[in-house]
Amino acid sequence: MAQKMFVVQVEEARQADGGRPSVGPVYRNVLAKDGFRPPAGGIQSCWDLFRVSAEKYPDNKMLGEREIVKGEAGNYVWLTYKQVYNIVLQIGASIRACGAKQGSRCGIFGPNCRKWVISMQACNAHGLYCVPLYDTLGSGAVEYIICHAEISIVFVDETKVSEVMRTFPSVSKHLKTLVSFGKITAEHKVMANSFGLALYSWDDFLLLGIGNEFELPEKKKSDICTIIYTSGTTGDPKGVMITNENIISLISGINHHLGSINEEFTERDVYLSYLPLAHIFDRVMEEQIISSGASIGFWQGNIKLLMNDVKALKPSIFCAVPRVLDKIYSGLVEKITSGGFIKKSLFNIAYSYKLQNMNKGYKHLAAAPIFDKIVFSKVKEGLGGNMRLILSGAAPLSTEVETFLRVVTCADVLQGYGLTETCGGSFVQQLHEAAMIGTVGPPLPSIDVCLESVPDMEYDALASTPRGEICIRGRTLFLGYYKREDLTKEVMVDGWFHTGDIGEWQPDGSMKIIDRMKNIFKLSQGEYVSVENLENIYSLVSGIDALCIYGNSYESFLVAIANPNKESLESWARENGVAGDFNTICNNPQAKAYILGELTKIAKENKLKGFEIIKAVHLDPIPFDMERDLLTPTFKKKRAQFLKYYQNVIDDMYKGAK
Repeated sequence: MAQKMFVVQVEEARQADGGRPSVGPVYRNVLAKDGFRPPAGGIQSCWDLFRVSAEKYPDNKMLGEREIVKGEAGNYVWLTYKQVYNIVLQIGASIRACGAKQGSRCGIFGPNCRKWVISMQACNAHGLYCVPLYDTLGSGAVEYIICHAEISIVFVDETKVSEVMRTFPSVSKHLKTLVSFGKITAEHKVMANSFGLALYSWDDFLLLGIGNEFELPEKKKSDICTIIYTSGTTGDPKGVMITNENIISLISGINHHLGSINEEFTERDVYLSYLPLAHIFDRVMEEQIISSGASIGFWQGNIKLLMNDVKALKPSIFCAVPRVLDKIYSGLVEKITSGGFIKKSLFNIAYSYKLQNMNKGYKHLAAAPIFDKIVFSKVKEGLGGNMRLILSGAAPLSTEVETFLRVVTCADVLQGYGLTETCGGSFVQQLHEAAMIGTVGPPLPSIDVCLESVPDMEYDALASTPRGEICIRGRTLFLGYYKREDLTKEVMVDGWFHTGDIGEWQPDGSMKIIDRMKNIFKLSQGEYVSVENLENIYSLVSGIDALCIYGNSYESFLVAIANPNKESLESWARENGVAGDFNTICNNPQAKAYILGELTKIAKENKLKGFEIIKAVHLDPIPFDMERDLLTPTFKKKRAQFLKYYQNVIDDMYKGAK
């Protein structure tokens, strides 16, 4: 059978020249071989996406939140597109009455909710730059963003009002109006008066625009829509300027991709909003859902109650980061493992049969319909019963988890890749292509892609298996970093955005992310170690939930900090007579030796070089988290902070391993 190809070459490769590394051929999605499809007629801005849906689907459910009755979450209560549209116009008039106008910066701070989206749409309506303030960042970053972006008005969750107040007087030059999504206290009013700040409850702010007529300004594709500050792993947050054209071009590409396989979003879809709207992934997904006239239901804001929200909302579209999907996977595996022999055996037979058929090219619905009814229907019901599409992004999803979820959820599971600078979506897997598991799929039909060689890391874009830095060109690329032209020039070269990620083209035109440019350690004997590549390999150890590898330039070997899997390690301890609670077991030398042995086994199976083998490991029972500043809000490792936090542990490992 001929090899399927999902990309087409549009430019030739270039040899290394004048100090510049070689560059592989330029490819784009085969759907766009004759050019990129333009957005729908009459769509010039994100406001148009919402306005057109409000005209087309006025009575469709748009934004839903769970009704709280006697402290318990009940059914979802909905606002229609028409109702939301009318509130947006009211809020927009109130914003203008405060003196804000097209081009002013408006901050939004708080967890996802109806009022977040309404405030965002009011910005879209009047051409204000929407600037999300991360719900997971402390007041230091909030203060920095308000000052750097010169934000004049902020919408804030009731629980975050005090946090914004603490940024005064530093922000008083810029921030003039603060609007709570809920009520305000007498104490807050006194504080606001002392700073010359206009402070409103949501209900009072709605009244401000009554009697004022403000025409909606003309908005262009080239206008900035939002400035999203990326947390970054070092230094101050960078403000990524995203234009209307970026978002509508991405949506056009997604529609082209899904439409080609008859899987486009429709007005009947229901989306669960829980990933932060402050990040590009959820922001563009919600713009996509709104442009389809579909419904968005918000979670309660508690990760422990997420599955409860899923069962109540019954979403058809679910976006996730690998950490959430890993937890779903672990929960399902635990249930299966604790079941009786007959149940386990039936599950294993059903799983093997369905996976075998899916690998032959069967769609998941046709791969094992009888087993879907008698075995996998319970998983489907646990996800609400209507799930048809699960999208994973922000970090790599393990092959094991991806394969498992594709089989048992009775939904399409697709992994994608993109950055804030590329408007969130650049690559996404094809449906029903089992060979793409472990990759991020081909590029969306909205961008051009090439690989640039990285000689220092021995990645060659012109080799028979092309590997190199992923570079992207197209209308979804950001305008630049706000007030940081120097940083923009570092990543934008001749119209190409340099992602910093190392990719490997697969024979079918899908992309596999294999490494990261900056995550390189140079050991004492001159060997370069690509740490993310190694972490991906070592993460195959089933007894480890997370791992961070470190290499010191004055040492000849690697050490690691690991979060062991609690159930797995406790089971090993029982079998080997190691007493104590989880913390005690983690400190036990036998346990460390056991995990180190498992790591060494994986290293040998994958034929790693001697200097790539971990020689010492520290077991931390507390999962890596944002509270200790070890992770960014998108769960990327802050390696400098890891070194600072675990410095003494790392020093001790090097001393003890010699």
